[in-house]
Amino acid sequence: MRSYTIVYITTKDLRQARLIGKTLVCEKLAACANILDRMHSFYFWDGKLCDDREAVLLVKTKKALLDRLVKRVKELHTYAIPCIAAFPIVGGNSDFLAWVGKETTGPQKRKK
Repeated sequence: MRSYTIVYITTKDLRQARLIGKTLVCEKLAACANILDRMHSFYFWDGKLCDDREAVLLVKTKKALLDRLVKRVKELHTYAIPCIAAFPIVGGNSDFLAWVGKETTGPQKRKK
């Protein structure tokens, strides 16, 4: 069985989450992206406590595509240091995982 992962990504808002999620799926870097809107976040940034609303993306992909996915998210993201954390999928519905494998081919090179 291939190695799959769920990638947790925080974004500044629903609009950014939709842009990143749709791009990753359209470019075949992710099989699907789920958005959880209006998450409440506390964190320190530049020495100041922040209390913000964010949106979360949960993205399913192949572990082999993770580096390319991280690079693409960083290109699209507005945060200086975006939260992008991958968690291995250790089991689950084998039919679903097969679908993830089928849908995640990575960007295709155009024929000349």
